[in-house]
Amino acid sequence: MLPVLREHHYTYCIPVISGRNVWVGANVSILPGVTIGDNSIIAAGSVVTKDVPANAIVAGVPARFIRSISPEEEKQQKQHSSAWRSA
Repeated sequence: MLPVLREHHYTYCIPVISGRNVWVGANVSILPGVTIGDNSIIAAGSVVTKDVPANAIVAGVPARFIRSISPEEEKQQKQHSSAWRSA
């Protein structure tokens, strides 16, 4: 950060980029600059320190890849989320 900005107490953030249809559990911490791929699931209490690929389930501290989501599971997940929105 430039010293001039630091003197005036400016802050800046590195964005977290989240894809479509991402499920994030309760009490999840996502560090700055992380990208979360489409159709991913992050388990509750996880600390995401690295990018999460699309169609992945991650969990833990730090969050680790658990498994991929198959196309059938992805279809069910989308149906469930659309039913939730219409309720």
